[in-house]
Order: sequence, then C-alpha cells, then structure tokens
Amino acid sequence: MNKKITYLTEETGQSADQVKKLRKKLKECQKDKEEYLTQAQRARADLINYRKRQEEKIIPGIVTIGQISIIRNIVLPALDSLEAGAKKSKDVKQIRDQINGILVKNKIEEIGAVGEKFNPEFHEAVESVESGEESGIIIEEIQKGYLLNNEVLRPSKVKIAK
Repeated sequence: MNKKITYLTEETGQSADQVKKLRKKLKECQKDKEEYLTQAQRARADLINYRKRQEEKIIPGIVTIGQISIIRNIVLPALDSLEAGAKKSKDVKQIRDQINGILVKNKIEEIGAVGEKFNPEFHEAVESVESGEESGIIIEEIQKGYLLNNEVLRPSKVKIAK
C-alpha cells in the first residue's frame, strides 16, 4: 500500500500549459473552499443568533403562562375567600387589601361591572333579572373579573337586567 507520490512539474514531462491549468484549478478550489467555509460560519452564527432570539421570546412567554396559571388557580380563589371574610373581620380585610395592592403593582386590574353595559369579552352573564334598569346593564356582580395587561384573566360573573 505504499504508493509513491509523484508531483506534476515540468521535470516529469508535463507541459507548462498543463501545469498552469492545474495551478489555476487548485486556486479556484481553494477560493471555493474559503467561500464555503465563510458561508458555513455565517450559517452557524445565524443559527446561534436565531436560537438566542427564540429563547428571548419563548422564555418570557412561558414565565407569563406560569404566572397566569398561579394567579388564576391560587391567588384569585384565595382573594374571593378573603373578600367574603373581609365583611366579618378587620384583619381579613387588611390581608385582602394587601393582596389587592400586590395585584395592582403587577398590573392586574379589576374589571368594572355594576352599572356598566354587559360586554361578553369581559363579563359572563349568570342570570337575567327583571329590573328598572335598561336591558343589558349589569345590576350585580357575583364574582370579580380581572385583567392582566388588558387581557382577561377571569371574566366577571354578573347578573344583567332584562
């Protein structure tokens, strides 16, 4: 398997023209190699940057989904219970107010209800009641609704006038 390597030179009987053609072809191949290497490096850098951008977009979204889930499943039901207890106890009222303050700091707002026109985007009608009010006006709020960054976390459950 020991093959002897022979070099193409003018001394081995190759014509000067053939040597020039081979050198030219070699230079073209080296140029192509450099171009392909540069393209591969750019593509790799683009992929790395794309992944970073996607992580920057996705991670905050996942965090937001987790926050929304905790707020919906833990905070709001606890707040509803505190709301009921606040009518009977001053201490419970203080705790409720404290949690409401935390919600406001985190841009979670209550949805306006009583006296407002029913809006199915923000309200869930649980009952229609005969009333002296104009039809479609909310006359009672059964459960408070909340917004986070102007998106509904939970719609208000309300009674509306017929």
